[in-house]
Amino acid sequence: MTAPEQVRPDVVPGTGVVTPGRPFGGLALPAGVEPLRLRLSEVELTALRARPAGEVRATALLVPGFTGSKEDHRVLLPLLAAQGVDAWAISQRGQGDSGALPRTADHALDRLVEDVHEVAALLGTPVHLLGHSFGGTVAAAAAVHHPGAFRSLTLLCSGPHGWPGRKADLRARLLAAGGAADLWTLDNPDLAWRLAQGEPVELDPEAAFHRERSRATSTAQLVAAIDILADPADVTPALAATGLPVLVAHGEHDDVAWPQTWQRRTAEQVGGRYAVLPGAAHSPNLETPEATADLLVGFWSSCPATE
Repeated sequence: MTAPEQVRPDVVPGTGVVTPGRPFGGLALPAGVEPLRLRLSEVELTALRARPAGEVRATALLVPGFTGSKEDHRVLLPLLAAQGVDAWAISQRGQGDSGALPRTADHALDRLVEDVHEVAALLGTPVHLLGHSFGGTVAAAAAVHHPGAFRSLTLLCSGPHGWPGRKADLRARLLAAGGAADLWTLDNPDLAWRLAQGEPVELDPEAAFHRERSRATSTAQLVAAIDILADPADVTPALAATGLPVLVAHGEHDDVAWPQTWQRRTAEQVGGRYAVLPGAAHSPNLETPEATADLLVGFWSSCPATE
């Protein structure tokens, strides 16, 4: 693979600005993973980055899923960097400590796609784009919108389209709360009440992080994401027309978001690669990160070099 230009954390090509950030939610970051802030045209996103110690063989941009954030890829990033990948993960607008805008329309698919393209432009080279779950929906739309920005597309535990009424009950709960409660609070009312009363409640670091992320995530972003996930339009034909190398992968036990048969069919219809990660479910990036890193680097290494 052709080595792209090294990117400084404070001055980069493109239209935005990258500055140092800070860890979010109390989770310890693995060695070599740095938090960053990316100032784009409409919002400021937060990111994590892991850089190779030696030659940069590829650059990758990882997009998280529904209710997710950049921290979902925190374990995967240094494993990619160890194999020569300059690896970046973002929190999408409205997720966690990334900037949010007030309206549901501000988090529509076209706005999320524009954010992905602005981040890709910051990196100054066509990148390998990965989207996990809902992030795959965003990544696929970004690839269709401007395939020249990317070396390849990976759909990790993500499907070709949604269906009407998807997550309708969750949407109704969020709207009924009127912004007064986040998903963690809605799902854990007893714990939330005790914490609000100042009672001592011990949460393990992972649970404490999920609470903090949920409280920081925008309701407008969640409602917009649900609406995007309910869209039945199939992206597969347009994705096939891009000519991009595509990898569709999921855990062998993944039965959460899309039928596995849909994911396999997507890979077949775009002429892409299909892989099942043993031992993993819906989050191979956290459940089997070593195998996931090996799969990704092997796929990226097989992609044609850009001019």
